[in-house]
Amino acid sequence: MAATATKTIDFAAERALAKDFLANFAGPRGEPKYLNILQDVANRKIRAVQIELDDLFHYKDADDEFLQRVTENTKRYIGIFADAIDELMPESTEAYAVDEDRDILMTQRVDEGADGGADGTDPLQRMPPEIRRFFEVYIKAFSKVTPLTIRQVKASNIGQLVKISGIVTRCSDVKPLMQVAVYTCEECGFEIYQEVTARVFMPLFECPSQRCKLNKAKGNLILQLRASKFLKFQEVKLQELAEHVPKGHIPRSLTVHLRGELTRKVAPGDVVEMSGIFLPMPYYGFRAMRAGLVADTYLESMSITHFKKKYEEYELKGDEQEQIDRLAEDGDIYNKLARSLAPEIFGHEDVKKALLLLLVGAPHRKLTDGMKIRGDLHICLMGDPGVAKSQLLKHIINVAPRGVYTTGRGSSGVGLTAAVQKDPVTNEFVLEGGALVLADMGICAIDEFDKMEESDRTAIHEVMEQQTVSIAKAGITTSLNARTAVLAAANPAWGRYDMRRTPAENINLPPALLSRFDLLWLILDRADMETDLEMARHVVHVHQNLESPALGAYISTARRVVPSVPRELEEYIATAYSSIRQEEAKSNAPHSYTTIRTLLSILRISIALARLRFSETVAQSDVDEALRLMQMSKYSLYSDDRQRSGLDAISDIYSILRDEAARTNSMDVRYAHALNLISRKGYSEAQLKECLEEYASLNVWQIHPNTFDIHFIDA
Repeated sequence: MAATATKTIDFAAERALAKDFLANFAGPRGEPKYLNILQDVANRKIRAVQIELDDLFHYKDADDEFLQRVTENTKRYIGIFADAIDELMPESTEAYAVDEDRDILMTQRVDEGADGGADGTDPLQRMPPEIRRFFEVYIKAFSKVTPLTIRQVKASNIGQLVKISGIVTRCSDVKPLMQVAVYTCEECGFEIYQEVTARVFMPLFECPSQRCKLNKAKGNLILQLRASKFLKFQEVKLQELAEHVPKGHIPRSLTVHLRGELTRKVAPGDVVEMSGIFLPMPYYGFRAMRAGLVADTYLESMSITHFKKKYEEYELKGDEQEQIDRLAEDGDIYNKLARSLAPEIFGHEDVKKALLLLLVGAPHRKLTDGMKIRGDLHICLMGDPGVAKSQLLKHIINVAPRGVYTTGRGSSGVGLTAAVQKDPVTNEFVLEGGALVLADMGICAIDEFDKMEESDRTAIHEVMEQQTVSIAKAGITTSLNARTAVLAAANPAWGRYDMRRTPAENINLPPALLSRFDLLWLILDRADMETDLEMARHVVHVHQNLESPALGAYISTARRVVPSVPRELEEYIATAYSSIRQEEAKSNAPHSYTTIRTLLSILRISIALARLRFSETVAQSDVDEALRLMQMSKYSLYSDDRQRSGLDAISDIYSILRDEAARTNSMDVRYAHALNLISRKGYSEAQLKECLEEYASLNVWQIHPNTFDIHFIDA
């Protein structure tokens, strides 16, 4: 068999090509892209130099073989590009803050080298290039390449640049990692440098310089920590996404090492795409004796891309700002955005409106005395099986940039709040955040809320109002942030809603928890010929051509608005709240718990509605819609009460309008006000118009032909 000839690579030529690429590659507007980056590095504005393979691909002098070598031997080519950057690095053009330790030591070292203090023959006395560099080089994988799953990364990928997608399950603290150890000799006074390339290293104890060898003196070396160079280091666990796990298997995980400027870029719960070098990591010490020839693997990260950006980090692309401005002027944007949520689910218009407001939320308030008032809305969907509660929850979690989905049966108290675990690296007790902590500044969806153990459910009380998780376990006493909106779904106590029992018996949740929900939505599965027929058609043929606006972009822009409640509305809101309390006292309804939290809920929902309009102030229409949503959440119960009382819809609407005219001592009721009144009771505009026509034909009132305002004929 003939031996395969291996091609010898001339690394000097490779460095020249890398230097040529960095010096000559032009950006989209013809500017020298990498020279501008290097100028920013020289001015100490940035530290990271990210070389994109997409740019190398488009560079005329870089052939496919060079690209392949960079991809397959990335670790070596990072050094080549760093050497090229050393040669190209321009002088700084702006004043920058001096790093005393580093800059003064470097000046001193250069002066000593110029004086001939260190003879250049000893390699350990030669200053390594890493200690001079104040930048880090990263090579970013092709953007168009489909990321691999953790399962697809094989031994053949070792040393190569790979792109992997997954979910971050845990992050270690950021620790300093030694890159160059610097020693000084007590005998000869020389500085000795030791490059560290692995996680562990053997320190030097005897001076290896030529002078100590000539004098036959075993000079004692002292490690100089201030003169040494350290890098920020963080270890992350990346786990396979649920959709990538084959049937019957459990998700695999991979250790990822983040260095330098890539640290603190991810948090547990983030779904990310990482490109990096897949490398082996041999075991050390006793573990090496037990493992033998087996080595562990890890990914040395080169770039991180988040699948979902936070609303604060969302950058509008292209003409998105124009689209948002156009949508904001549309009077029906509230309904359109609500319909665009889970378009495959039929009906539930008002539920979708409430979920839209949950996504928008209200700003958090911090009072002058330090007290905080939450801005997040909490919603509980309670209803019969098969009314698409879980589907709505899943959809909201997919839409939200940060969302955690969990179920009542699969969650314990510590699983929702925080658990104390032993860190495998340091063997210390550390706190591992639960679902509510992971969903900080996002949404936590809890399905099967009614099936949770009562002791576990009490863990949510503090999170829902104070928005913190207080821990006093294993010597750790602390308070964690859990600024999350809770979206819960539950079935009634007996699986289905039992009409023979009271609402309180059906809901079966403690008043302390019920009062914390801004909206408790009761969805009953009622038999209705027309509705059932429409739903069946919809399910059989899910409409394809529903055009939804750019929801993420719109919500991210809306969340930047901080509306205030004007003084003239204060009395209106206070009156509305007191009337709700009076109605509850009269009806003696045990299922609704109206407390001062209800007033805060009205304010939160009103502010969220004002945000959707990009308005700086809350309007009366926002308050009316908030009250209507609160009323509609119990609509199915009221409709049942009306059926039992024997009143039909038309008669009920008439009695509502008559009572309003008597209350205001006026013969006139404006149409908009009438529509608002009957909407709160769960009636539609079509039913109002039918009532107006019927009682106008009986000469009870007159209707204005244009405005539809009502004038009673007989007092």
